[in-house]
Amino acid sequence: MDTIPVSSERKAEFEEFAHRNGQDTAEALDLVLAEYLAGERWEYRSATEGIEEGYDDLKAGRTQLAEEVFEELRVKRGLPR
Repeated sequence: MDTIPVSSERKAEFEEFAHRNGQDTAEALDLVLAEYLAGERWEYRSATEGIEEGYDDLKAGRTQLAEEVFEELRVKRGLPR
């Protein structure tokens, strides 16, 4: 198994995390990394899809002036002028 250097403080924090969750350190680390990476993949896909949708809207001529967008947000959020 490859090792990755970790500060002693971070290692102690993680060992406490694993203990609180009834896992050994390796199990807990694998679970935490898997959950983090799944979330990161979701965020990346979500951002990419949003950019692609925006680009498709732009190509199709579905655009709006920035002033109109800001006014809609102002009204929606109840912000003053």
